[in-house]
Amino acid sequence: MGFFEKIFGSYSEKEIKKIEGTVRKIEALDSDMQALTDDQLKAKTQEFKDRLAAGETLDDILVEAFAVVREASDRVLHMKHYRVQLMGGIILHQGRISEMKTGEGKTLVATLPSYLNALEGKGVHIVTVNDYLAKRDAEWMGQIHRFLGLTVGVILNSYDNDERREAYNCDITYVTNNELGFDYLRDNMVIYKEQLVQRELHYAIVDEVDSVLIDEARTPLIISGQSGKSTDLYRVCDFLARRMKRGKGDGELSKMDAIMGMDIEEDGDFLVNEKDKQILLTAEGVRKIEEYFKIENLADAENLEIQHNMILALRAHNLMFRDQDYVVKDNEVLIVDEFTGRIMPGRRYSDGLHQAIEAKENVKVKRETKTLATITFQNFFNKYEKKAGMTGTALTEEKEFREIYGMDVVEIPTNKPVIRVDHEDSIYGSKKEKFKAVLADIMASHAKGQPVLVGTITIETSELLSRMLAKEGIAHNVLNAKFHEQEAEIVAHAGEMGAVTIATNMAGRGTDIKLAEGVAEVGGLKIIGTERHEARRIDNQLRGRSGRQGDPGESKFYLSLEDDLMRLFGSERMISVYKALNIPEGEEIQHKTISATIEKAQKKIESNNFGIRRNLLDYDQVMNEQREIVYKERRRVLDGENMKDSIMSMMDHMIDDAINRASGDGLPAEEWDMRELNDLLLPKIPFGKIELTEEEKSQSDKEALASRLKEEGRVIYSRREAEFDDEEHVRELERIILLKVIDRRWMDHIDDMDQLRQGIGLQAYGQKDPLVQYKFIGYDMFDELIKGINEDTVTALMHIRIEQKVEREQVAKVTGTNKDESVAKGPYVRKEAKVGRNDPCPCGSGKKYKHCCGRA
Repeated sequence: MGFFEKIFGSYSEKEIKKIEGTVRKIEALDSDMQALTDDQLKAKTQEFKDRLAAGETLDDILVEAFAVVREASDRVLHMKHYRVQLMGGIILHQGRISEMKTGEGKTLVATLPSYLNALEGKGVHIVTVNDYLAKRDAEWMGQIHRFLGLTVGVILNSYDNDERREAYNCDITYVTNNELGFDYLRDNMVIYKEQLVQRELHYAIVDEVDSVLIDEARTPLIISGQSGKSTDLYRVCDFLARRMKRGKGDGELSKMDAIMGMDIEEDGDFLVNEKDKQILLTAEGVRKIEEYFKIENLADAENLEIQHNMILALRAHNLMFRDQDYVVKDNEVLIVDEFTGRIMPGRRYSDGLHQAIEAKENVKVKRETKTLATITFQNFFNKYEKKAGMTGTALTEEKEFREIYGMDVVEIPTNKPVIRVDHEDSIYGSKKEKFKAVLADIMASHAKGQPVLVGTITIETSELLSRMLAKEGIAHNVLNAKFHEQEAEIVAHAGEMGAVTIATNMAGRGTDIKLAEGVAEVGGLKIIGTERHEARRIDNQLRGRSGRQGDPGESKFYLSLEDDLMRLFGSERMISVYKALNIPEGEEIQHKTISATIEKAQKKIESNNFGIRRNLLDYDQVMNEQREIVYKERRRVLDGENMKDSIMSMMDHMIDDAINRASGDGLPAEEWDMRELNDLLLPKIPFGKIELTEEEKSQSDKEALASRLKEEGRVIYSRREAEFDDEEHVRELERIILLKVIDRRWMDHIDDMDQLRQGIGLQAYGQKDPLVQYKFIGYDMFDELIKGINEDTVTALMHIRIEQKVEREQVAKVTGTNKDESVAKGPYVRKEAKVGRNDPCPCGSGKKYKHCCGRA
């Protein structure tokens, strides 16, 4: 505790003091609420809605509303909110993060602010980390809200659009963060307003907020369509990668070596930097690749794809590990979430890495994809008018929550004091010694009937320990990404006498481990950690599974100098000193410096990861501003607005741009390039040959020429409109063409921005900030996008002739809802019109119709 905290108290203590008066008022209404009949209690909901309509605020009715939920919970679930849970509820209503220890009943806490905010009728989203918790909480906690007359919905991965729309229209909706994000993206790809499923994003309560807004925020949500690229190159590169020799170094220079001007010592065909997860080809490796592919220079621009795919193949073999980063199930490569140990079905690594792993594992290599829509979790959740979160571990990331999400963290006191004993770490020289010690500890605890929960980081470790326990004849349950279907059930039984449970990371998160009779007498639940995680939060979450609600318990971590955290981020000098001491095998190394080194390494990694997320957000901010503009225009079309004025404005901009290009800057009319002006405008707007009038020539009057052409353009457009029997058909056609052009151009723009992002790092070599350059170039590209949309839309509308009823038709259907990669077949296309064979194609490609869509 710092000096100021000793004098003034911590930030959380001060914030809790501010709301204690409100909590006392809620508790004081307890007897009044108990005196109400069920019908009177239910009638309070309508009373609150009427009071809000009459001008009262949510804060005005908070005390009564919370008291009503508290009483309803007692009647329906026989669970009455504790004082600390009321505190947590107030903090959530204020749009902040409520840090509550494991077992303090966070799920029940959410019922308070969700009820209060749902009274406004704008919808409340309670965001959970998986479908199981969303369904469980909607059924379990939903009973309280249904009793009080509110509607409660849940959204599961298997739901269709109608079921989703119905659930989003409920007062309170339980949903996972991925479903929520993908529904937002899909809503911005639909072609009819009736196909939208979400309402406005009003208020979100994020359960396990650190998992959703921190751990998951390193990868954006992406909806993709298949590209036409062949997958053969992945197999060919994999064949060569298996025959290349790994060098001993890591391709990294120490600061002193860099100062001395020393080069990296190369041996083998490639070097692996595990710390930064990078592959570096050596001169010998480059020679082998050039020889194998029969190319002269691997660095040539035309060979970049070969270079990229070879690096991917080497990464797949040397940095991506089966049963750690991914599993192979039913001839398919499935990613394992590094933070929860859960399989993430349908999710795929981007940029070709997933295909490289598929080639390595000799399963079917699926085609690469093209991004159709994307957003980061940071930018998505910041769209909510108000958001709040709850978790057992948020304080270590408070800076990130404040800076990126504008939410502070308030630590809520526990209902009963925590009496769990957290032992000092035990450290060994090798992994083999460490696992022997872990086994001995499990056996000792098991012998006296004390339940043990063993936390591992990888599936591989959990299976190794399982084999060791089986050898000793100890019955146990294994909970890893391979068996997550039985997750909650296994975790719920982990507190029984003599139970031994092995779990990867935070598997079973959200399910309480209750102690069986007699367990408290033998010391409560024992937590054994087999390795420190990169994030301190994850270690704290594992410890927090024990000692809930004042239960006894203990926790201990076993580490070795060979653990990845120590090997990659620990002090090499310190590790070499311990190895030089020749400590006998099996003997524990006890020294404060090792624990300090581990904490330092964890802080270093947390800082690196924050940097990665910050960087992702900085780059996505450019896309976010552009996305807002495009989606806003799209929504106008969907809302059925009359787009004629917008299309006339597009034509005006085209004419102004063409005249400015042809007339130069301040040149007299004799020097204007009329041929260029005709070339720029005639393929798009059928004016007939454009020539200057005598007056325009004599006065070099650009404005007069622009005004004349704009007027003529409107006359031509009116003639087009007159070909239709019904004006509404024209307006619908405008919407159809505009929607199609926006979608096609936007998808190409996302792809172009992605390409720009991949290569922008090279700007650093020219002493330029890559992010600043990305912003400048990105804005220029967006200007080009807008010009392209204008030109394609006007061109299509000026040349189209209707011969059948206008209808919208969606060719591509997004069939996946997966982070990183879901499957679609391309942008939306509508067919409803015919054009002349020599007219420009209405798809906006710039080709003649007979050479493009009219080839058939």
